[in-house]
Amino acid sequence: MKLKMAQNSLFAILLRKPWWISIALVGVIALAARALVPQPYTAFGMMGGFPFLVIGIMAAWRQWQAPDPELMAQALQKAGAMSWRDFSGVIEQAFGQQGYAVTRLDAGSPGKSIGNGPAGAADFRLEKRGQTTLLNCKRWKAANQGVEPLRDLAALRDAQGADHCIFISLNVPSDKAQRFARDNSVQLVYDADLAKMLV
Repeated sequence: MKLKMAQNSLFAILLRKPWWISIALVGVIALAARALVPQPYTAFGMMGGFPFLVIGIMAAWRQWQAPDPELMAQALQKAGAMSWRDFSGVIEQAFGQQGYAVTRLDAGSPGKSIGNGPAGAADFRLEKRGQTTLLNCKRWKAANQGVEPLRDLAALRDAQGADHCIFISLNVPSDKAQRFARDNSVQLVYDADLAKMLV
């Protein structure tokens, strides 16, 4: 069973903040322990800052590894100007580099039938370690991503017995679409997550 940190827990919030905030908390806890805890127990009081030190190191590592925000903005702008042919090639290459076997699902092409489920609901089939993922990215430029394409993608995943499905968009899907995705295990990739794939 994989443990998952609660999205709004103190540690999860600190992981999203600049790393130095957690390190500053370590300093505050150490100073408070030195001032308030009796001398023989000061070291034990200072140990209370250890979890914040770990969070600070993790946050620093993540932030150091994160792509430059300016490069990410440029990547999204470039993706918005691409044709479907170019964008689909970039996506195919990005998942290929992650170790997926990528198959195009061109509903209109002979020999490329997508089987049961709504036609055009997925553009790619991704295979990795015995797991199948269906990917929809043809509507990547749509200004408003609603529920319908997500519903079609989830229905196709269920009809084909695939393990996962991913929906890619340049723009933030509507609240209703995000709720549907969360409730139906559709992974949304947009904005910064998409930019990281493209950089």
